[in-house]
Amino acid sequence: MKRENLEFLSDDPRYTQRFAMKIGAMCRAMTISDVARHMRLDWHRVKELDKIYMREQLARTGSPKPNVIGVDEISIRKGHNYRIIVSDLEQKRAIWVGGDGRTEADMDKFYAQIGPENAAQIRLAVMDMWKPFRKSTQAHAPNAAILFDKFHVLRHLGDALDKVRKQEYARLTGDKRKFIKGQKYVLLSHRENLSPEGKHSLKSLLAANKRLNTAYILREQFDQLWSYRSEVWARKFFDNWKAQLRWQRLEPFEKFAAMIERHWDGISAYCQPENKIALGFVEGLNNKIRVIQRRSYGFRDEEYLKLKILTMSLPELENP
Repeated sequence: MKRENLEFLSDDPRYTQRFAMKIGAMCRAMTISDVARHMRLDWHRVKELDKIYMREQLARTGSPKPNVIGVDEISIRKGHNYRIIVSDLEQKRAIWVGGDGRTEADMDKFYAQIGPENAAQIRLAVMDMWKPFRKSTQAHAPNAAILFDKFHVLRHLGDALDKVRKQEYARLTGDKRKFIKGQKYVLLSHRENLSPEGKHSLKSLLAANKRLNTAYILREQFDQLWSYRSEVWARKFFDNWKAQLRWQRLEPFEKFAAMIERHWDGISAYCQPENKIALGFVEGLNNKIRVIQRRSYGFRDEEYLKLKILTMSLPELENP
C-alpha cells in the first residue's frame, strides 16, 4: 500500500494543515482544555495539533544567529530538575531550551547546536554568577563579554537584607519585635511600589531599628552602580559603598560585598556603552514561563513545554 503525500494534510493525516493552524492560533490565547471543549476534540489531540502549529512557527523563523544572549535556568519539576534557557536579547525571544541540568556540559550543548561560527559572533552573554555557565561561554564564545544579570545581583542583596531582618528579630525581645514581625515584603519592596499603609509600616520599622535602617539605605544606594558609564567611577562608587560597612556589624552585607569583588569584571562590563541593553527580558520570560506552568498545572510533556517557551515571543502566523 502507498499513501499519497497531500500538501493540505497536516502531520496528523486526520486533519488538514489549515485546521491544525486554526487550533494552534486558538491555543495562543486559550488553554488546551478550553479549546478542546469549544472544538469538541480530545485534549491530547488539541495538544498535538498545537505542536504542529508551533513547529511551523519555528520553521518560518529560521535558525538563530544571536549577537547578545541571556542565559538562565528554570525548574521543570521538584527535586532540582533544571533546564537551561538561552534567549536572543536583541530579538527578545527564547532560542534554546535544553540540557539535563545546569552543568557546564549542559551549557556546551547550546554552543554545539549553533556551531562554532555562530558562537564566535556572540559579543555579549548576560547570565547569573553560576560558574558552569561562565566557563562554557568562555570556552565556546571567545569574543563574548560576560555580564552578570542585574536582577540576580540585586536578588542576592535582597537576601542579605532579609538575613539582617531575621537577625534583628532573633536578637530583640518583647515589644521591640512587633515592628519587624511580618514586614518582610515591606522591607524588600522598593518604596514607590508600596501602598500608603506599606509606606507607613516601613517608616515605623526603620525608625524603630537602626541596623535595619542602615541596611535598607545601603540596599537603596546600591542601585546607583548601574548608572555609571565609566568603570573607574563605578569602582569608586563601590569602594565608597563598601567603606560604609565598617563598624556596622552587617555580616550578610559584608559577604555580599565580597561576592561582588570576586565577580567585579562581570558587573563592571555594564559600564560599556555597547553593553547598555535592557536586562528585564530574561526575568520577564521566566515570569511568563511560570504562568504557563501554573495555567497548565505543570507539563508532563517536556517537548510541549519547550515549544511553548520557544514560540511565546513569536508573532502569530499569517497565511498559515
